[in-house]
Amino acid sequence: MVVELISVGTELLLGNIVNTNAAYLSEKCAELGMSLYYEITVGDNPERLLDTVTTACNRSDVIILTGGLGPTQDDLTKETVAKALNLPLVEDSHTRERIENYFKRSNYKVITDNNWKQAMAIEGCKVVDNDNGTAPGLIVETKEGKRIILLPGPPNEMIPMFEKDIYGYLNQIRPNVIFSKMVKICGIGESMVETEIADLIEVQSNPTIAPYAKCGEVHLRVTASAPTVEEAKKLVKPVVKELKDRFKQNVYTTEEAEALEETVVKLLKKYDLTLSTAESCTGGLFTGRIVNVAGVSDILKEGFITYSNKAKKKNLDVSKNTLKKYGAVSEQCAKEMAKGAAINTDADVAVAITGLAGPDGGTEEKPVGLVYIACFVNEKVTVKEFNFKGNRQKIREGAVISALDLLRRCILENYK
Repeated sequence: MVVELISVGTELLLGNIVNTNAAYLSEKCAELGMSLYYEITVGDNPERLLDTVTTACNRSDVIILTGGLGPTQDDLTKETVAKALNLPLVEDSHTRERIENYFKRSNYKVITDNNWKQAMAIEGCKVVDNDNGTAPGLIVETKEGKRIILLPGPPNEMIPMFEKDIYGYLNQIRPNVIFSKMVKICGIGESMVETEIADLIEVQSNPTIAPYAKCGEVHLRVTASAPTVEEAKKLVKPVVKELKDRFKQNVYTTEEAEALEETVVKLLKKYDLTLSTAESCTGGLFTGRIVNVAGVSDILKEGFITYSNKAKKKNLDVSKNTLKKYGAVSEQCAKEMAKGAAINTDADVAVAITGLAGPDGGTEEKPVGLVYIACFVNEKVTVKEFNFKGNRQKIREGAVISALDLLRRCILENYK
């Protein structure tokens, strides 16, 4: 089933608003196993919008439009779709009543006439209630078998409506059941992952493997189509097993919603380990990622941001000689930071990060992007050197991902 997304709004073309709706809907279509071939953004121009809708109806099975359902003159999505289908607009009494109640609850004394425009619906369509605004969604099913779905543009209206009503509708009309399983990999790059699974991708049909590159990670979505969920799961299972066998400890989870920091916190809890952190160039980003996980207070003891050499000496007992001889950005300093964080807080495990995030301060010997990460586990300190590329933010984010991954691997190596 081929799906096409049409985002309506001149503000999107001008860059005044980031098109998060398209990203959200693209992910949901993939989750449903639908083939998204086209994603179009068009301004508030009736001629261009009409041409876009007509083209979409000729080449796609499901067309999802977002935006242009408001009360103002430039909100023309509903009117343009009706024109493309040669169908009239008729007032929906249920929606009119909801609009009246919405304004009463909002303590508006006067409802301007242009608001009643939102009570008009395309003849024969299904009206989808908007619990967070006044513009309802519409589902039009044509005699040619096309499905055209109109959704409001504001994400806080569109997303709840999609999850409450549209997702289930699309799930019912797709020809087969789709089941997906995510294999999340950390520690090796996208090109290496693709090389390792090239033979699988070349012969794939059902299930399929789709790679997604993330910051410091690669996610592989394995998707199968079958008449039932049970049959789809049976198709997916051996492929997931093969991927886990190939990538071994590089796979940190096969759970869709589980982030790397959640995997790390699970391991710390599993082996009853406490954690302390020491950060220089990342300035608390690593500890922040750990704190994202609910229940982390059970294992996190303390976090140090020791940006200056003075702070490293005072809080982590990094020796003056180490800083003078090797510098703050060094294997030796990272090692002493991790050990000091663990000993000074009586933690079982500690992670330390020190490096050059730039854009200034680099030398030929120690370029911008050079980062040392140390992990204290089971009375041993493991230190890894990294050379990250990109701007300051990208270097810091890369360091955090690598630190989480190093901590995960050290725990597995010492306690599994």
